[in-house]
Amino acid sequence: MALSLYVDTARWRAHQKSVIEQFPGLVPVCKGNGYGFGHERLADEAIRFGSDMLAVGTTYEAARIKDWFSGDLLVLTPFRRGEEPVPLPDRVIRSVSSVDGVHGLVGARVVIECMSSMKRHGVKEEELGQLHAAIEDVRLEGFALHLPLDRTDGSDAVEEVIGWMDRLRNARLPLHTMFVSHLKAAELARLQQQFPQTRFRARIGTRLWLGDHEATEYRGAVLDVTPVVKGDRFGYRQGKAASDGWLVVVAGGTSHGVGLEAPKALHGVMPRAKGVARAGLATVNRNLSPFVWSGKQRWFAEPPHMQVSILFVPSDAQEPRVGDELVAHLRHTTTQFDRLVER
Repeated sequence: MALSLYVDTARWRAHQKSVIEQFPGLVPVCKGNGYGFGHERLADEAIRFGSDMLAVGTTYEAARIKDWFSGDLLVLTPFRRGEEPVPLPDRVIRSVSSVDGVHGLVGARVVIECMSSMKRHGVKEEELGQLHAAIEDVRLEGFALHLPLDRTDGSDAVEEVIGWMDRLRNARLPLHTMFVSHLKAAELARLQQQFPQTRFRARIGTRLWLGDHEATEYRGAVLDVTPVVKGDRFGYRQGKAASDGWLVVVAGGTSHGVGLEAPKALHGVMPRAKGVARAGLATVNRNLSPFVWSGKQRWFAEPPHMQVSILFVPSDAQEPRVGDELVAHLRHTTTQFDRLVER
């Protein structure tokens, strides 16, 4: 009895293939919890489709993955002086986002991040002149731009990359390789056509691993079902049943990521109205669970526990049975499954 991740492997890999064909030379990203699949599994997939490079989030992730992936490993978190040293092989490439950082990585393989409109980190235009001396002491693998997902100001992602290409060229810095994130396939093709001497490499995680929502599905197994009538008390805090129905104990709790939700960027009246409604219901202990039964998302009977959740299913629905599995709409990047089932 478990929270399971079901994977339609043929469909999942067909999607991977379609993305690889759209973004030739892409660098698959494997960071965090491995997009719900785990680092080892994604490293295996990258090897299967012949990638020469895998991007990871941190040096600690690189230290874990180095034994599973024999190609180059690109660490996305920029180097900072004073960081804890982690023993890594020479095939690890460090991202760096400052001139001082480049000076601190003498002899290393580096990718230099430029400050994009994300304004997160990166070398600024006025600092490019200082890079000439700095890059003589490192092995420069290329420059990188991490671009925003949304462009509410109507700006063009391609123009932003072109702007940085021009700045780098004017500063007489090498343009042999440019790593980019969050470009569409057509945008990447435009850039490659305009700069045929530069190799553009798209760093892609979410679109590659999670782009086909129908290829994966979480399910929680029913562990127990207890009938209740209106007014019955139950649970840690002895809440009252609102009507006749069943208390359903299902695999999947906070240790799996159930009930955990990152803040969302809401656009439009309807999504904001739904957000307000959910917040209002939560103040009276009404929280919608991610579990679906008989075609509807069911309410938590009480907040999820560490490894299980207790749901309330009203009597007008079909009675769940021990061993049934409920589909769960969970976020891959915050979910820890008990088992992975390939179909």
